[in-house]
Amino acid sequence: MTTNGRGRQRLAQKVIDQLRLQIETGKLQAGAQLPTEPQLEATFGVSRTVVREAIADLRAAGLVKPVQGKGVFVSEITARPGLVLTPVEIKSIPETLELLEFRMAAEGEAAAIAAYRRTAEQEAAIAAANRKMAAFIEQGLSTVEADYEFHLAVAIATNNRFYVDVLRHFGARTIPRGQFPTLPEANDRAYLEKVHAEHTEILAAIAEQDPDRARQAMRAHMIASQRRYRQLADQQPQ
Repeated sequence: MTTNGRGRQRLAQKVIDQLRLQIETGKLQAGAQLPTEPQLEATFGVSRTVVREAIADLRAAGLVKPVQGKGVFVSEITARPGLVLTPVEIKSIPETLELLEFRMAAEGEAAAIAAYRRTAEQEAAIAAANRKMAAFIEQGLSTVEADYEFHLAVAIATNNRFYVDVLRHFGARTIPRGQFPTLPEANDRAYLEKVHAEHTEILAAIAEQDPDRARQAMRAHMIASQRRYRQLADQQPQ
């Protein structure tokens, strides 16, 4: 049985919430090893993909860290205060969430249209942008521009100029992390690899000319971003 993108994100969030609670209450203390992937799958009744997405989110948040050949462990720094952004960044959060809400509707449909309307050259352009982002992650370079190029390539593949006009109007600020230079995860490899994996799922659906899967993959990508920035807002001092 398969789970669509949105359902997988909900299941991943359930695992994230439960493990975060165990870490924050001390049930899983600093230095403690997390259960293995099969154990987590059995405990939560979810797939390995869901478990890996949840672990990637916890790693991006700095709550856990993998140790080569040993497993995943609770980070030593677990009682740190919430991340405090600059006043300009804090002011940007509501606008960022509004833009993501708009993009979910517009780009979800754009991905679906691209899945059945794209040309071979347009599919190749989406794939090239995806490879470029992977290369930039590997080199430790900023991925904001490559991320934007991926989304723009999807819009171009709709062969509908209005989708392209919208993406070009917003430009690189379409990519939220470009507006938050203080945010550590903006340059965190685990976080960026998760974003890239979401892009890869969108690309695969478009390549296979599956509009429903493409729409769901893009919406799941946007939902994941919304979740990250809502959590960011909750961490700020009142």
